[in-house]
Amino acid sequence: MASSFSSQTSSEDTPRFMSILSGEWMDLPVDSRHGKCRSVSDFEKLSRVGEGTYGIVYRARDRRTNYIVALKKMRMEKEKNGIPISGLREINILLNLRHTNIVEMSEVVVGRSLESIFLVMEYCEQDLASLLDNMSAPFTEAQVKCIMIQLLKALRYLHENFILHRDLKVSNLLMTDKGCVKIADFGLARKYAFPEQPMTPRVVTLWYRAPELLLGSKTQTTALDMWSAGCIFGELLAHKPLLPGRSEIHQLEMTIELFGTPSEAIWPGFNDLPGMKDITLKKQPYNNVRHTFPWLTDAGIRLLNYLFMYDPEKRASAEDALDSSYFKEQPYPCEPEFMPSFPHHRLKTQRRDKKEHDFGRKIRSC
Repeated sequence: MASSFSSQTSSEDTPRFMSILSGEWMDLPVDSRHGKCRSVSDFEKLSRVGEGTYGIVYRARDRRTNYIVALKKMRMEKEKNGIPISGLREINILLNLRHTNIVEMSEVVVGRSLESIFLVMEYCEQDLASLLDNMSAPFTEAQVKCIMIQLLKALRYLHENFILHRDLKVSNLLMTDKGCVKIADFGLARKYAFPEQPMTPRVVTLWYRAPELLLGSKTQTTALDMWSAGCIFGELLAHKPLLPGRSEIHQLEMTIELFGTPSEAIWPGFNDLPGMKDITLKKQPYNNVRHTFPWLTDAGIRLLNYLFMYDPEKRASAEDALDSSYFKEQPYPCEPEFMPSFPHHRLKTQRRDKKEHDFGRKIRSC
């Protein structure tokens, strides 16, 4: 059995592979290099629809089944030792996930070169970032509830299966022409276990990044995804990004302006976070969520505050949020099939993408 983690080229320019069983280098016949993977030539590329954290995405037609799919080409430009670990994580995670509200990956296909690897995924007609930027009228509150319920169900499933997405944002939420919302782009996703292992805090797009990450915590729990879900909730309600910081410091300032200054009293361990050694936070004692959303019901305000608890251990879980009375009061959540959609074309989000690029954010995913 050969591994693509390590490869080299012989004097005859024939790629060689190191066996993961024996550790020895071996030649691999040309007709065996694809293994059991289909060739990308089995698919007809129809259009380029976007770029994800770790790859370019195309709309394509499976020539065998005639189905329309999304082909995500993995970025391999700088890789000398096979598939990057981030790509392997994404493949491993997606192949083992099956949920209505999570984009489904069906297989891996390959091109002519060893660096040409594609993920075959279900195709969704649009993403929420496109809709937010191009809708003639904003989402109604009933539609916002429909979106949030689907997002929270997907998060409940991920967290029950010990998976952190670590990059939730509106451009990573896809929607089918039937109104089904699906989480996509698992390039930064990680499995977690107990005891928790340290991870890099530089994950999650800045506008959706939890305060514990901004302050350098290497302990990552499901709470970081829940903070991002709160940012998405607020963005859908406000019809604009809730905390569009220009830098990590500015992001902290905007967070404090909206929720008040955290302290050791409400967030045990706060003073020991690495970031607290280098900065002094502005004293702002007020929670301004009610002022930001004066029309929202008490149940809606409670849910927002629960999702934005500073202490990760006290922050709402997906199950907690789904149990909120907000989803049980009028206006009731609409059914997915009544969500607005644009089935005949995919909208572009050039303005939003430029902002994300200018502020150091990752390019949006299809």
